[in-house]
Amino acid sequence: MIVSLLYKVTRKLLTVPSVLLRRGTAQEAELLVLRHENAVLRRQLAGSVRYEPADRFWFAVLSGLIPRRHWREIFPVTPGTLLAWHRRFIAAKWDYTVRRRAGRPPTPVAIRTLVMRLARENPRWGHRRIQGELTRLGHRIAASTVWEILRAAGIDPAPRRSGPTWREFLAAQAEGIIAADFFHIDTALGRRLYALVFLEHGTRRLHITGVTAHPTQDWAVQQARNLTANLGIRIETLRFLLRDRDGKYGEAFDAVFQSEEMKILKSAPQAPRMNAHCERIIGSIRREALDHVLIMNEAHARHILAAYERHYNEHRPHQATTAADAPGPLQTPRGPG
Repeated sequence: MIVSLLYKVTRKLLTVPSVLLRRGTAQEAELLVLRHENAVLRRQLAGSVRYEPADRFWFAVLSGLIPRRHWREIFPVTPGTLLAWHRRFIAAKWDYTVRRRAGRPPTPVAIRTLVMRLARENPRWGHRRIQGELTRLGHRIAASTVWEILRAAGIDPAPRRSGPTWREFLAAQAEGIIAADFFHIDTALGRRLYALVFLEHGTRRLHITGVTAHPTQDWAVQQARNLTANLGIRIETLRFLLRDRDGKYGEAFDAVFQSEEMKILKSAPQAPRMNAHCERIIGSIRREALDHVLIMNEAHARHILAAYERHYNEHRPHQATTAADAPGPLQTPRGPG
């Protein structure tokens, strides 16, 4: 098709001089034919004359500028050959055998990826519900096509799919989860301190409850009591406490939150990604505060961490929260850590 289009455009361009000048066009075309023929002969002195596709192209184009009664005298091939070349170039425009494919066109990769993402993030959605959501987004796709995509990806029909993954659970229950974790601080004199941090998943509000060199279970229980007292009425919206299996927590620590009708969720051993939000905020505390200051003692550490907590809650933007959920007056979208 491209060759046919190029052939037609070239013929049109070469007819412009004949329309504008109305003289001398045939003679110029004859000279072009003779020059091209001479080039072909020079190229093939060692063997028989063979006309390449480009040679046939130019001879067929130039034939439109020379009267047919002179073709036998000018061109090195017969008039029938010229007409055959011309018909071949024109017929290529209507040849769809190369471009034709049997059956429906394939579903775009972006749509297939979106279908599988909706199925993974919404385990209770069947193929018809996913097809409806795609229609609302402006993607026209049949429900049977969605079913084929899910079947090819090995995703079982709803509701026979496996339960939600840990990541799906945390995303669905974010408004009711508060996570806890310990992290250590090394002072300038080599002494190791420990801090207890809490993070509300829904609002990304940070609480650094205390710093100590001896994090006993009694100390952790007292930090839990201080936190529940500071949360006030917001404690009623929380349903889960997420923590690891560190021995510094203990049963009394859990009892403080269970008394507020919260359920304790324990991450698997050596699985920091199950408490990824807390891990990320601890990394942010180190990168943005502790890595730039020499901590001298516990009092100094409390002062630095309190200043960072105010900055994080009142000024630092967070992508995962909206302007309505943001705790501070300057909240704009950004990442959680």
